[in-house]
Amino acid sequence: MWEQQVAFWILAVGMAVAAIGVVRTKNIVHAALFLVVVLAGAAAQYILLAAEFVAWVQVLIYIGAVVILFLFGIMLTRAPMRDDSSRLDNDQRWAAAAVALVFFGVLVALLVDAFGGDEIRFGSELVAQGRTQTVGTDLFRVFVVPFELVSMLLLAALVGAVVLARKD
Repeated sequence: MWEQQVAFWILAVGMAVAAIGVVRTKNIVHAALFLVVVLAGAAAQYILLAAEFVAWVQVLIYIGAVVILFLFGIMLTRAPMRDDSSRLDNDQRWAAAAVALVFFGVLVALLVDAFGGDEIRFGSELVAQGRTQTVGTDLFRVFVVPFELVSMLLLAALVGAVVLARKD
């Protein structure tokens, strides 16, 4: 059991470092590649939770489609890869750090209140939740409207990138 916790913390630290890289880098392609690391870490977390199907969906949909869509959007709009001429920073760093700290405190308080000192056991109900049939039923019966809304949003983003890239 301790091996899973060690693996979790290694993945969590790697994801946190990559997430900081997403927002700190000035190169937009590097930000997309850092995002790939974060999403791959989330897929690895799903594997630790014995939800292999959800992990592969994470890899195929988010890494294989969404990040590629971002990269195509970057290439089609001919966005500058790095803009050293203007300053991309502002003076709200300390306010953002304070809000992030408050948000972190609220999240920790909620998790401690919800779980406290209870030990979370992974049993047969977790395996039943990770089955392909259960995920498919939930996706196409319970969550069909959000699923279609996300697909329409991605299609609109792709069409918008093509429209912006056109020369008139």
